[in-house]
Amino acid sequence: MRVTIRLFARLRDLAGAGELVREIPDEATVQTVWNALTREMPSLVEYERTMSVAVNAEYSRMAAAVHDGDEVAFLPPVSGG
Repeated sequence: MRVTIRLFARLRDLAGAGELVREIPDEATVQTVWNALTREMPSLVEYERTMSVAVNAEYSRMAAAVHDGDEVAFLPPVSGG
């Protein structure tokens, strides 16, 4: 199945793009998507424990199911003043 991956802030910088489209296995979860992404881009791994995730613009958990056509967003913590 195909999903759109949205990356924000530092994740976007590391990946070189804010939006990616990837094929993932059926019966995937957000964790499945993240694992595939970090195999492709190992520099993202360190953000797993601190980031938020969303599926179709609703905050979610890594164990949430992902379906064909979904948008999965990964949002690292941001700081600023």
